[in-house]
Amino acid sequence: MPLQSTLSGRSSNSTQAVNTQADGKSFEQLRQECLQKGVLFEDPDFPAVGASLFYSQTVPVNIEWKRPKEICENPKFIVGDANRTDICQGQLGDCWLLAAIASLTLKKDTLARVVPHDQDFDRRYAGIFHFQFWQHNQWMDVVVDDRLPSVRDELILVHSASNNEFWSALLEKAYAKLHGSYESLKGGSTMEAMEDFTGGVGEMYETKNAPNNLFPIMKKALDRGSMMGCSIDISSSAESEAKTSTGLVKGHAYSITGVEEVNYRGQKVQLIRIRNPWGQVEWNGPWSDKSREWNYVDKAEKDRVLQNSAEDGEFWMEFEEFKKNYDKVEICNMTPDSLTDSKRHWEVSQFQGNWIRGSTAGGCRNFIDTFWTNPQYKLELEDADDEDDVCSVVIALMQKNRRKMRKEGLDMETIGFAVYEASNDEDQQGKDFFRYNASKARSRTYVNMREVSERFTLPPGKYLLVPTTFQPHHEADFLIRIFSEKKAAALEMGSNVDADLPDPPMPSAPEDESDEEKGLRRLFEQLAGDDEAISVNELQQMLNGVLSRRKEIKFDGLSLSTCHSIINLMDVDNTGQLEFQEFKVFWEKMKKWIMLFLSFDTDRSGKMSSYELRIALKAAGMHLNNQLLQLIGLRFADDNYDIDFDDYLTCIVRLENMFRVFQAVDKFKRGRVKMNMMQFLMLSMNV
Repeated sequence: MPLQSTLSGRSSNSTQAVNTQADGKSFEQLRQECLQKGVLFEDPDFPAVGASLFYSQTVPVNIEWKRPKEICENPKFIVGDANRTDICQGQLGDCWLLAAIASLTLKKDTLARVVPHDQDFDRRYAGIFHFQFWQHNQWMDVVVDDRLPSVRDELILVHSASNNEFWSALLEKAYAKLHGSYESLKGGSTMEAMEDFTGGVGEMYETKNAPNNLFPIMKKALDRGSMMGCSIDISSSAESEAKTSTGLVKGHAYSITGVEEVNYRGQKVQLIRIRNPWGQVEWNGPWSDKSREWNYVDKAEKDRVLQNSAEDGEFWMEFEEFKKNYDKVEICNMTPDSLTDSKRHWEVSQFQGNWIRGSTAGGCRNFIDTFWTNPQYKLELEDADDEDDVCSVVIALMQKNRRKMRKEGLDMETIGFAVYEASNDEDQQGKDFFRYNASKARSRTYVNMREVSERFTLPPGKYLLVPTTFQPHHEADFLIRIFSEKKAAALEMGSNVDADLPDPPMPSAPEDESDEEKGLRRLFEQLAGDDEAISVNELQQMLNGVLSRRKEIKFDGLSLSTCHSIINLMDVDNTGQLEFQEFKVFWEKMKKWIMLFLSFDTDRSGKMSSYELRIALKAAGMHLNNQLLQLIGLRFADDNYDIDFDDYLTCIVRLENMFRVFQAVDKFKRGRVKMNMMQFLMLSMNV
């Protein structure tokens, strides 16, 4: 069952971190073991080998993995305070990560969670360090050894401006381990790392279409401790990290570290402070470090705002100039409470789910035939915000583990979501609902980023949230977070499992049989012989003979396995064979199942879409949740997400058999039973 939880917005930062080491040991246990043995830790989960660096190529130069004590005489974990000048980019294209780390250093209490200070190179040194990251609603404690990739005794990846400080290099290594390799960190969104450092929720603004109050939004966000980044779009890969004449770099992630207003020639001027993770290459236009504009600012204010004018990659820009030059601003609100002012207390509902091809990977609204099969969530907004008659809600859809899966040839899926006004029907909505109802809100665009989030104001009421990939049949796991100012009820639709199976009709007396039944009796008696019952092989022969005359059913014949399932379902006297009266009851069921199959074989191909199986089973009286439908789709559907008649019949017969056996055991109709090993094995073998 997909996880559902409801919690207050403040809880994410107090959650105990999960140990991630394969042997289950904690950082303290591992460090203590090394100290007792007098050895330095060597991480078996992330060894000092080429595969930890690259998954798609061999290591291009002669890289040596060296511990800090082999690189310099007096290494320190942190020199003074950890700050944004401690982060200089190396040979890896992970400026997005470094921009987030720079923003993290501005928030000391959050930094202390990500970079625990209970570690150093002194008395308790054992070659092991640990860091904590938020991943899909959990804090993870990641340990690493301190062997770092270097060439000629110099770090080739992230490093500090001080050559004896190593917290930022070790943080990068832990983050690379979390995602499988250093190469997995190439290219990304600053928001992704900012969320992993905070468990917060992100928002993105396009500066060319920004709201009029973007400057106060950014100032308020920074004052609340939110983390911010910005970037310049590129039109082709050739422009990536290309320097402009003004000293800015395209396709490069920057962090925003300050928002100020200063008095300049009798007027207020809005300024933004930006940092290049390279630790160099700065804006050279107005308000840059040595520009003449600063000469017209009061000295005390200049000293407070400018602080220093070193070539450290950090610079100021006038806000309008910033909007002209940069294209995107990413804001990571530290907790849901920071989405507005601190007086507000946001509620969070969370769901984990997945898109599985053939059952719940329906694609976007363009693909109406499968769109309705995506997971659906009912959201009930009961109370309006305090100041308004509408409800503020932020919906964030995150795809899970995609960076780690790059080495398998997978990357970010293109994702988005739509919100519909819901009916009172508590079940999963079908195709017609989406055909005739327009969405009330949606993500602005489908995008191949880890998370898509949007802020909405909606009237109180019931809504249906549908998260999707853009294309159908694309698989991924996801996490949905729904933030609302007032408590909102949220539940997954289509999660009930039950069956409404009518009692089989009494078979008609021989003198009342129809012509069809008389024909079946003659065929049955020919096969049955003296014992007046048919075995599984005889049943297979009979059904294949009868069904082969139905030209609209195209299949290669029923398998022996299907016929075994039919006998298990219909053999009420446990002889292992079917008498004619038992067969007649089955045939009535069979005619109904054939009719259902043909009604969903819309193209007369002799197969039905696995996405339509939910409706067919529901019409047969069986309600399954997404997990079961996904399992059935994987078991019975072919590469084109179709199910032929034999597999369809096997599926529906086995399901009815399982439901009937369970209902017989469930004496008190509670939906749960207790059974011992023998009972379980008997039930399993009879299916």
